[in-house]
Amino acid sequence: MSKSDFSPEEFRDRGERVRTALKARDLQHFLAFHPVSIHWLTGSDAKSYQEFQCLLVSADDPGLWILTREGERCEFETDAWVDRVYSWGGGQIEDPLPILERMAQEREMIGRRIGMEVPAYYLHPHDYLRVKALFGEASLVESNRLIHDLKLVKSAAELRYIRQASRIADLGMETFVQSLRSGRTELQVAGDVYRRLMQEGSGIAASPMNLVSGDRSCYSHGAPTMRRLRQGDFGSIEYGATCCRYTATIGRQFCLGDPTPRMVELTSLVRRAADACIAEIRAGAAAVTPHEAARQVIRDAGLEAGRVHTTGYGLAPGFPPTWGEPLHMIGGSDDRLAAGMVLTVEPPVFLGHERLGARIIDNVLVTENGAELLSTFPRDLIVAEPRG
Repeated sequence: MSKSDFSPEEFRDRGERVRTALKARDLQHFLAFHPVSIHWLTGSDAKSYQEFQCLLVSADDPGLWILTREGERCEFETDAWVDRVYSWGGGQIEDPLPILERMAQEREMIGRRIGMEVPAYYLHPHDYLRVKALFGEASLVESNRLIHDLKLVKSAAELRYIRQASRIADLGMETFVQSLRSGRTELQVAGDVYRRLMQEGSGIAASPMNLVSGDRSCYSHGAPTMRRLRQGDFGSIEYGATCCRYTATIGRQFCLGDPTPRMVELTSLVRRAADACIAEIRAGAAAVTPHEAARQVIRDAGLEAGRVHTTGYGLAPGFPPTWGEPLHMIGGSDDRLAAGMVLTVEPPVFLGHERLGARIIDNVLVTENGAELLSTFPRDLIVAEPRG
């Protein structure tokens, strides 16, 4: 993504929405550390999330100030909607916190009420403590979802990118089916899929591909290996395709040779659970409602213990290690669905004691009256090299 991927008007609207949210919370400023927040407000695709970076947002001033490492200065200056770029590091070791302090003083932030993101992956605990000491613990209000919640409902332009990513993901699955045969390694098959995705215009997704087979099919997030596929294998694949960092995910079950009755049973089960989930998705629904529908299908089959993760979650522009948003369809969630949200649907069953697992993954667009399935690729068990 870059600043040219959306109109200046869309970026201005995003900034105004954030400033309105700050005022509603009686916050004068905001410290954004999450690369997705920075990306959404500025268009930046920079890799500066690997080190300390911070975007300063003010409730009464539309100007955006970024502190980034020197290596990304040019990228922010030429390809992001930011008003001032401060940088640190470069040819020698440098501490970014004194520069942040200078920025805060110039913007008259010290002593004001300041919202602050505390992301799981992008702010070192030592830096977190130093930021709190700089601004004063009494002045800081942790507001991890302030920006994330504003971007859960996608704009028309964002949805165009997501639909394109979904189209590319479907093409990648076509290549997967063509590549699936005995004697090939999981990594060789994965390479074919990645090649097709990039040939069709996908960027590199924020999370790597999951591809497991044989005894590894009970791993819910296993990476492809040098294991060679063979007759009798059962397994699953999941990956993401992107367009301007907007992600679409897809996951399917496969086997080599005729499936056993248990393979058919597990595939059918997770598909029925996914269908039950999708049937409950609509604007205004509590996020736990579709989750509980899927959970009931799995519970009725006596396999509740195999439901090892969330039923689904919101999809975002992704930066490593994840493409997920904080909205989850899971027990205990207090989120509600709204038209324009994009969700994964992926109720799982992974059974370590059987060395088997199954999961079908699709994305849906929440509408006023239901959900639109974004993928067009068949959801049936993929059977390669059948004997019958």
